[in-house]
Amino acid sequence: MPDSGTSPLRSALPGTALRPPLPTGPALPFGPAAEAAREAGTEVPAAGPGPNTALDRIVRGPSGVGTSGLYPARRARPSVPPVLPVPSAAAAPAEGRPIPGLYHHPVPEPDPVRVAEVSRRIKRWAVDEVEAYPPEWEDQFDGFSVGRYMVACHPDAPTVDHLMIATRLMVAENVVDDVYCEDHGGSPVGLGGRLLLAHTALDPLHTTAEYQPVWAESLLSDAARRSYRSAMAYFSEAATPSQTDRFRHDMARLHMGYLAEAAWAQTDYTPEVWEYLSMRQFNNFRPCPTITDTVGGYELPPDLHALPALQRVIALAGNATTISNDLYSYTKELKSPGKHLNLPVVIAEQEGLSDKEGYLKAVEVHNELMHEFEGEAAALAASWPDPRMLRFLRGVAVWVDGNHYWHMTNTYRYSLPDFW
Repeated sequence: MPDSGTSPLRSALPGTALRPPLPTGPALPFGPAAEAAREAGTEVPAAGPGPNTALDRIVRGPSGVGTSGLYPARRARPSVPPVLPVPSAAAAPAEGRPIPGLYHHPVPEPDPVRVAEVSRRIKRWAVDEVEAYPPEWEDQFDGFSVGRYMVACHPDAPTVDHLMIATRLMVAENVVDDVYCEDHGGSPVGLGGRLLLAHTALDPLHTTAEYQPVWAESLLSDAARRSYRSAMAYFSEAATPSQTDRFRHDMARLHMGYLAEAAWAQTDYTPEVWEYLSMRQFNNFRPCPTITDTVGGYELPPDLHALPALQRVIALAGNATTISNDLYSYTKELKSPGKHLNLPVVIAEQEGLSDKEGYLKAVEVHNELMHEFEGEAAALAASWPDPRMLRFLRGVAVWVDGNHYWHMTNTYRYSLPDFW
C-alpha cells in the first residue's frame, strides 16, 4: 500500500543551514549570451522546507555547530530578493490519484512560481530556438506539463537556470522518442541509423576538415537533432567534463534500449519477463536522476559516482521509475495502434495471466524494486557518509518521488485501468 509519510531518503532541507550551495564551476546563468540577457532579473528563491525522518538525517549528512567545514562550496543566497514572475493558471495544484497498492511517497506541491517560469522558458526554447514541434502539437506540449515535472523532481535547484538544464534535456529526449520511435511518425525500421546520427549531437563527431561542416549542418536537419544539440550545449556549459561524459554514457545506454525494443517490434517478438526488464534497465529514466548534482549546482566526484554500490542504487531508481511509467501509461499505450510492450502486457502473456493479474503483478515488481532502491541507498549512506554522496543520494530519492508525482497528476496524458 502507498506509504503515508515522506520518503526516508527525501531531503528535509530544514532552515537556511541546508540551502543548496551555489556552484563553484561555470558562472551563472548558463546558455548563450542572449538567454542570459533575456532572463536577467527573473530568479526565484528555493522551495521551502519539508518534513524529516531519522533516516533522512543520515542521508542529509552532519549539520550543526562545527560541521560547516564539510561544505566548502556552500555560500549565502543573495540578500536582495529578485523580481518574481506572476504564476500562470497552469501552476495551480494538480489533480490525480495514485495507483492503488503502488508504493510511493507524497511530495509537496511544486513551487508554482518556479513552475510558471520554467514552463514559459521551455516553451519559448522549444518554439523559437529549436523548432521542436509544429503548431498542431502545441496542446500536447502544454499537456506534458514539463515545468511542473522538473520543479517536482529538482526542488533543491539553486536557480531557474539550473532547472532549465534538466528541462531542456527532458524535452529533447521526448522529441527523439516521439519523432524517431513512437507517437509522431516514429518507426523501428531504420531506427539505429537515426539514433546514431542524433547521438552525435551529444557526443560530437571528430573527423576530417572535409566532412566536419557537413556533419555540423546535419545537426540542424530535424527537430530531434536540433533539440539534442541545443540542450547538450546548455548542459555542457553548466556541467564539469566528467558530468558531461557521464551523461553521454547514460544516453548511449538509453539508445541501446530503444534499439532492443525496436528489434523486438520488427520481429514481433514478445520477450520473457526477465528479458523485458533487462531492456527496461537501458530504455529508462536513468539519464534524468544521474544529473541531479549538475542541476543541484555541485559535483559528485567521478570516483564516488563509479562505486558499484552507487551504480546499483542509480540502476534501481531508474528501473523502479520506469516500471511506474509502464503502469501509469498502460491505458494510453493500449489505445495506440499495434502491439505496445509494457511490463503488465509481457507478464500477462508470458505467465498466462489475465490483463488485471498481469497489471497487479507488475505493481508488485515495482514495489520490490522501490524497496530495494531505498534499502541499498540507506546502506550506502550509512557506510559512506561523505556529504557529497549523501546529497546525491538525497537528490536521486527526491527525483524518484517527483517522477511519481508527475505521472500521478498528469491526467492529460494518463488514466488508470478499471481494475479495482
